[in-house]
Amino acid sequence: MARCIIIDVYECNGCGSCVEICPDVFAMNDEGDKAYLLDSEAEVTEKVEEAAAYCAQKCIEFD
Repeated sequence: MARCIIIDVYECNGCGSCVEICPDVFAMNDEGDKAYLLDSEAEVTEKVEEAAAYCAQKCIEFD
């Protein structure tokens, strides 16, 4: 069963590490202060897991 990616944008501090590690899945909003998912159905890959591990606020999870 495929896992889905969840990002808590309220907890996000806008560090951008997820975007730097995995720009095909994450992006910054127009203000540059919050990350969001580019594709809500993106596959949880090793790079996505790495982005979650480097998240300063630990706001990226998997369901």
